[in-house]
Amino acid sequence: SDHDSDDDSYEVLDLTEYARRHHWWNRVFGRNSGPIVEKYSVATQIVMGGVTGWCAGFLFQKVGKLAATAVGGGFLLLQIASHSGYVQVDWKRVEKDVNKAKKQLKKRANKAAPEINTLIEESTEFIKQNIVVSSGFVGGFLLGLAS
Repeated sequence: SDHDSDDDSYEVLDLTEYARRHHWWNRVFGRNSGPIVEKYSVATQIVMGGVTGWCAGFLFQKVGKLAATAVGGGFLLLQIASHSGYVQVDWKRVEKDVNKAKKQLKKRANKAAPEINTLIEESTEFIKQNIVVSSGFVGGFLLGLAS
């Protein structure tokens, strides 16, 4: 009996009804949400694009530096180990494997071309519909890379 009363105390949340009652949710995620241009002022769009662009640029810069340091450091250690005689590198085999990988990448790139074209078309359409936010994002991204 106690167990049944606990089950009755829970309320079932209908997300569709919740979305209808909360207009902000409807505007952002609703069926007729439309492009961002219709929702916010130009200044707000530029600020939103700029802030998100700066964050993306800053992260891109940090991750890029980390990746470059890791790859460069690994290559330097490999060269030192090779020069010191700890490691013998079969450069002919490396060249053969690299050429094999190039051929496989070319095959996959040719197969993926239609999907890439579709993605580019969708991205271009998004940028056209949200030109103010997109330009703010690009500016912020470049500032993030520079900082």
